Amino acid sequence: MLKRDTYINDLTKYFDIFPVCALLGPRQCGKTTLSLTFQKLFSENHHFDLEDHTDLARLANPKLALDPLNGLIVIDEVQRKPDLFPYIRVLVDKKPGTQLLILGSASRDLLQQSSETLAGRIHYTEMTPFSFDETGDVNLLWKRGGFPRSYLASSNENSYTWRKAYITSFLERDIAALGFNLSPQLMRRLWTMLAHYHGNIINYTEFARSLGVTDKTIKSYIDVLEGSFMVRALKPWFANIKKRQVKAPKIYIRDSGILHTLLGISSEEIFMHPKVGASWEGFALEEIIKHLKVDADDCYYWRTQTGVELDLLIFKNGKKYGFEFKYTDRPTTTKSMHIAREDLELDDLILIIPGSKSFPLDENIKAVGLNDLWRLPNGD
Repeated sequence: MLKRDTYINDLTKYFDIFPVCALLGPRQCGKTTLSLTFQKLFSENHHFDLEDHTDLARLANPKLALDPLNGLIVIDEVQRKPDLFPYIRVLVDKKPGTQLLILGSASRDLLQQSSETLAGRIHYTEMTPFSFDETGDVNLLWKRGGFPRSYLASSNENSYTWRKAYITSFLERDIAALGFNLSPQLMRRLWTMLAHYHGNIINYTEFARSLGVTDKTIKSYIDVLEGSFMVRALKPWFANIKKRQVKAPKIYIRDSGILHTLLGISSEEIFMHPKVGASWEGFALEEIIKHLKVDADDCYYWRTQTGVELDLLIFKNGKKYGFEFKYTDRPTTTKSMHIAREDLELDDLILIIPGSKSFPLDENIKAVGLNDLWRLPNGD
């Protein structure tokens, strides 16, 4: 298992400010393993796993279970018992110095009660599967994705087998565990369709017609996939300019390994597959967002009705950065890039390409190899 010291350091920093920290991310991304490492920093610690029926029964009366405890309290898979949040607020208010680390496989949007109940007392950190910053191996990470059991598998075949089982488990077990009564069959068909539309603007009506359901149903299913960290619905940016702009989000499967499995692509086939460009775009986009530690609310794409577009627009520390992603070894600027730079008044526009070569293309436009993420501006 790779060390994930960045998350340990972040938790240490935020516990100096907040009594409760939430570590949220997809199932099997390493949250439990990290929490077991982190809790060793405390002389007294307590771990509750709400997938364990014994621990779930212990927390049936949270006052009796938690009141006597000191030190760090870890509650894993907290979305299984959302009624804990009001009591957690009472506990940290009543016992200053109490620290709780809660782990969840659902986003803040799906854990609405926590943000409402614990406002001002909680900090949220999103934990992702492995990133390039952690692995240092772009090609293996792109082919297998970042889920630890997939990335660290002993062979490409074993990695692919694990991902197939993960998808099935998510559909048949995890969605219900999140509290949603959704059709696994419909969700599988939609998820597979989204994989084929990866990197494209979503057309809810087209999907609804194909699957024989309503637009509202499609939106609700995509919300669950987004809230469980499986897809990214990248919002459009509306600049205060006269050009008419597209309003629907672009859809991405967040983990490249899961994308390839949904498409039925083995690890080596991706380099010859028609979806290689779209796969690279989504993979590189996720790596940029992870590396720059940007909140989803500060990430957009931009596209006008005339076809001018920008793959990724990031706001950080009062600056605007634009990114384009091309699977090419001969990068050039495009008309869209120049228009986007001017109309959006970008501080930098960066074309992300494979490899380690980085060089300027034009004024405030440069090509950066994904292996050279350290060359990116940090927004300071």
